[in-house]
Amino acid sequence: MKKKLLTAVMTLLMSTTMFVCAAPNEGEKSELNADEVEYDMETGVVTANGNVILKYGTGVATGANAMYNLNTEEAYLTGNVIVIRDDLKLTCDSLNSDGAGHMQADGNVYAEQKVLPTKDLPQGDLRTFTGDHVDYYPDDRQHIIISSGGVVKSTQEGTFTADYMEGWLDDQYYFGTGNAHIISTPRNLEAGGDRIDYYANENGKAILSGNAWAYQDNNTIRGNRLTVYLADTKKDKPKEEMNPFSDKKKKKSVKVDEKVEINQPFEKENKIETGEKN
Repeated sequence: MKKKLLTAVMTLLMSTTMFVCAAPNEGEKSELNADEVEYDMETGVVTANGNVILKYGTGVATGANAMYNLNTEEAYLTGNVIVIRDDLKLTCDSLNSDGAGHMQADGNVYAEQKVLPTKDLPQGDLRTFTGDHVDYYPDDRQHIIISSGGVVKSTQEGTFTADYMEGWLDDQYYFGTGNAHIISTPRNLEAGGDRIDYYANENGKAILSGNAWAYQDNNTIRGNRLTVYLADTKKDKPKEEMNPFSDKKKKKSVKVDEKVEINQPFEKENKIETGEKN
């Protein structure tokens, strides 16, 4: 019973976030501590009150109260909820699951994840997410819905906000509608539109559609559909590869010490008019 409670609650905690996080593994050590723990055999409800600490493998969650129904698999954790597992930290007012593949985080939801350096992100990254309410469907490619507006930040790629947001963590794809807005400080870019589709695995590609606009430096672009790339994956490449017109420029360039023969279509006529002989 104790292990079932811990597994359900910790799975809830580890999953209710925009960032990918490993779920608890079978056989991992579990532990529950609280001021009071009660089990109602008739209803199948287990409650823990006061300084609740849940441990499962490398994950630790704390809160004021926890409840799990063994019959319906409904789970709740409330009161200054904090969960930490590996490189992820999540805080909110409450977490709950209805036992039917649907989980929710409510009240001051905040999550942060540290990303280790990679080839595309040599300095690593710190990603954060904030919102008031998050719906999570783990069986649908880790589908999330932020109906009341959310903010996603990346130190390397920028900030993404919208009135309504959805995403699929397994696909690393998200979209936002209603005042959809992106700010990329590293690229000195600001852009927005009626909708933004973001593909994290495609160099941070963002497709803006519907009254789309983008500002960068002193340049302004407007259109019904715009595509921008937020990940700086080209910074280590030669300048020639960064400039798509470099080959064309090379073909048109002429060395100074070369003799260039230039055709003068009016040369013959000019000579005749001045009386010169061919």
